[in-house]
Amino acid sequence: MRILVVEDDTILADGLRAGLSLGGATVDCVATCADAEAALATSTFSAVVLDLMLPDGSGLDVLRGLRRRADRTPVVLLTARDAVADRIAGLDGGADDYLGKPFDLDELSARIRAVVRRASGRAAGILEHGGIRLDPGSLAVTVDGVAVAVSRREVMVLAALMERPDVLRSKAELEERLYGWQEEVESNAVEVHMHNLRAKIGRHAIETVRGLGYRMRALA
Repeated sequence: MRILVVEDDTILADGLRAGLSLGGATVDCVATCADAEAALATSTFSAVVLDLMLPDGSGLDVLRGLRRRADRTPVVLLTARDAVADRIAGLDGGADDYLGKPFDLDELSARIRAVVRRASGRAAGILEHGGIRLDPGSLAVTVDGVAVAVSRREVMVLAALMERPDVLRSKAELEERLYGWQEEVESNAVEVHMHNLRAKIGRHAIETVRGLGYRMRALA
């Protein structure tokens, strides 16, 4: 899961980046409406955490612009303005959820997972395919009931595939979900993650469609 955090408080933004990354997300941070608009125009995100009070305007303008373009990326508003009227304006403007400051990071993480889950059309929080089970909250993976030790990025690859098992995920799409703007991507990074993941969950669990991408192998 790749998240865009739009927050001008650098201490809070750094804390969100660190905390959400520990929860298995790739996090990019910007501090202005203009930078948020540019990021959303050039990159794909699983969700946006959006402050309302930004140096060059209101986060509501970013939200409304997103929805005018028919972009359905889930948005969680995060702001110190917690009056009922502010919550109504944000939700009516197209936000998927709203959390006032101060907040609990674990609650924010759970709310992000919930809006992403709803956007993908899933009801259950746990991802399951065949004998493979992945809990996005704890990053725990089991195969036929046996716990498997996987790295954070391996979990991210597996989650991307299990969210919609029949959909092909291209190498470029996986790279975008795995790595933020400041991270250097090795040319064979996705292949290495796939190799390691297959060694842990079963070498036939993930199908490679040459030249197109990867998907979970169809169940018999």
